[in-house]
Amino acid sequence: MPSASWQKVIKALTKAGFKVVRQKGSHIFLTDGKHKLTVPRHNPIKKGTLLSIIQQAGLTREEFLELIGTQ
Repeated sequence: MPSASWQKVIKALTKAGFKVVRQKGSHIFLTDGKHKLTVPRHNPIKKGTLLSIIQQAGLTREEFLELIGTQ
């Protein structure tokens, strides 16, 4: 799993149907109506945190990598 910046993660999740709901400090909150996610504004996002975000979004690693354009 490659590291990713918070901008790439937000862009990929937006492609997957998520919308930014709000931001508080260094955290961005997104939802697709079914799932709620919190993405930290860190560069890069740690691998474990990124894997957790992908899992909470209901995506597979392959689907996420396809969304960010890396495989």
